[in-house]
Amino acid sequence: MVGLYLDPPEKALVLCVDEKSQIQALGRSAPVLPMMPGMPQRRTHDYIRHGITTLFAALDVATGEVFGSIHRRHRAIEFKKFLTKLDTQVPAELDVHLICDNYSTHKAPAIVKWLAAQPRFHMHFTPTYSSWLNQVERWFGLLTDKKLRRTAHRSLYALEKDIRTWIANWNTDPKPFTWTKTADQIFERLASYLQRIPGAGH
Repeated sequence: MVGLYLDPPEKALVLCVDEKSQIQALGRSAPVLPMMPGMPQRRTHDYIRHGITTLFAALDVATGEVFGSIHRRHRAIEFKKFLTKLDTQVPAELDVHLICDNYSTHKAPAIVKWLAAQPRFHMHFTPTYSSWLNQVERWFGLLTDKKLRRTAHRSLYALEKDIRTWIANWNTDPKPFTWTKTADQIFERLASYLQRIPGAGH
């Protein structure tokens, strides 16, 4: 899987795929007061829940472009709809390599059957407890920090509209993520960490 990042195949698109579930539409009991000179942003701590939604997203490793699809649930049915949508959006002459985690939705019989009928799609699973290898997780972090935490929504419709707008704005000037450490540096850091854990490696 790491080879897809370091040396992606020709005539292929490498996409980091996952879903951000349980996104809550939270309405504050009072409007958020914006940041002003010498005054931090202020918001109430109580809120009203207006429901939850799920964002399925695929990050193009090469360009940073994001393909998104919003659904009210996050079962295999919705994931299959997302894959079908990707199939229509990616040029037919390109193979599609998907990097995703081992969540059961990604391995459901309906998904396995769909992939078997779509030979240009190839699924690559990250190791257990290694979600940091999936770059779309970093993008989800930006969505949360830059948008979701800073806004209030009085309905699911408003929340979903905001997410779609965020994706559209991101894609006007997408930026791919780049690794800042070499593989050797990561292994050295990991070895140092394991030495501090009793029984690690045994």
